[in-house]
Amino acid sequence: MKTLIAYASKHGCTEKCAKLLEEHLDGETERVNLRDQTEVDFSKYDTVVLGSPVYVGKILKEVDTFAKTNLNELEQKTIGLFICGMQEEHTLRNELEVNYTTELQDKAVIRECFGGAFDFSDMNFVEKMITKKVAKIDKDVSAIREDVIHSFAKTLNQQH
Repeated sequence: MKTLIAYASKHGCTEKCAKLLEEHLDGETERVNLRDQTEVDFSKYDTVVLGSPVYVGKILKEVDTFAKTNLNELEQKTIGLFICGMQEEHTLRNELEVNYTTELQDKAVIRECFGGAFDFSDMNFVEKMITKKVAKIDKDVSAIREDVIHSFAKTLNQQH
């Protein structure tokens, strides 16, 4: 099995989750940060995982554009979808459903929310103020769900 993990990360949490996922996947795995690279040779992969953080209810535009632009190629692969965020589980589930196309949702063998983190050292002033006001948090917090990432990998590993 050769897997592509295509993701975008704003403050590093999604990248950390992509790395954790990579550690648990069987076979060859390649991670591509869509903020740095958008062209991919899909012929090299059996499985494609798409991942993005969610900000104000939306996945990052790099992931959204990549998914929509490459829908035909993605539909030929085993698909996994994930998002990262600090919202409550039901909110994250809804955001997972509304942010990826119906075609990808239907094709995906697994869809999950990997949790999230607040890293104040990586935020600008406005982001810090918004986080303090909305989330009522003023220090670094990590709520990455490693058990969910491990289970996600296990499901993908069983596909091949």
